[in-house]
Amino acid sequence: MKNKKIKILAGILLCALIASPVHAKKFNLKKTDLFIKRADGTEICVKAELAVKPEERNFGFMERRKIPDGTGMLFVFEYDQILSFWMKNTPSPLSIAYITKDGKIKDIFDMTPFSLASIQSTGYVRYALEVPQGWFLRNGIKNGDTINLPF
Repeated sequence: MKNKKIKILAGILLCALIASPVHAKKFNLKKTDLFIKRADGTEICVKAELAVKPEERNFGFMERRKIPDGTGMLFVFEYDQILSFWMKNTPSPLSIAYITKDGKIKDIFDMTPFSLASIQSTGYVRYALEVPQGWFLRNGIKNGDTINLPF
């Protein structure tokens, strides 16, 4: 009888864990306002979490089910390089901008949830900014626009 109760309780606990929403954030990332200057001179703000440490960059938006419009994550690297991102364990559709060390947007790509396809920058960049898919397009942000970087 005791073993049966333990099995039932274990089953209930397992069901609760499976049914519960995934924790929204694995890391407590710093946040900053990034201002993006469009070609026409106007600016728009995105509230970005900063992924600076390798473990923060590696996890990114994984397991996040909802990313509010007007928010994003800025991935900060130590040196210029060809960057490559994928969407493993990431359920939210995202757009990514690859950014040079002086803040110029080099590339913008859309990414598919859970895809293992590699989305690579077309040249050497220092930063990547992920936002909800379509946010760059809806806000008229294009290659060549610039971001004020907090570094």
